[in-house]
Amino acid sequence: MKGIGADGEYWAALAQGKLKMQRCAGCGKWNWPAVWRCSECGGWRQAWHEVAPRGRIYSWTRSWHDFGVPRDLPVPYVSVVVELDDAGGTRLLGTLASGEPAIGLPVTATPHTSEFEGEALLCLRWNPCSTQTGGEA
Repeated sequence: MKGIGADGEYWAALAQGKLKMQRCAGCGKWNWPAVWRCSECGGWRQAWHEVAPRGRIYSWTRSWHDFGVPRDLPVPYVSVVVELDDAGGTRLLGTLASGEPAIGLPVTATPHTSEFEGEALLCLRWNPCSTQTGGEA
């Protein structure tokens, strides 16, 4: 994959079907986008932690034009910003694979590979959580 920097571990994990997020080994701050040096404490030691790909929709928008998106993403499509449950409120982008979006909607993600301009593109496709797995009643 081109352009890998401090976020290389994120992309490698996504390619294996996992979600890993970066956390400062010094102060515990979750960092995204990934950094070489923590903005909170100035520490250089960053650790990667596997986290559950679940959270709640923080923001969303529906796009009615393809803007050159991968062909397996039908128009209209919904882009979402999801606040992760297990990563200190870190927010990730992705697309909603099914259902209707709503702020606060619990969702889970599946890593997905699309092709864009001849290259593999890793992304997260989010789906609403089933009511049976949504936690306490």
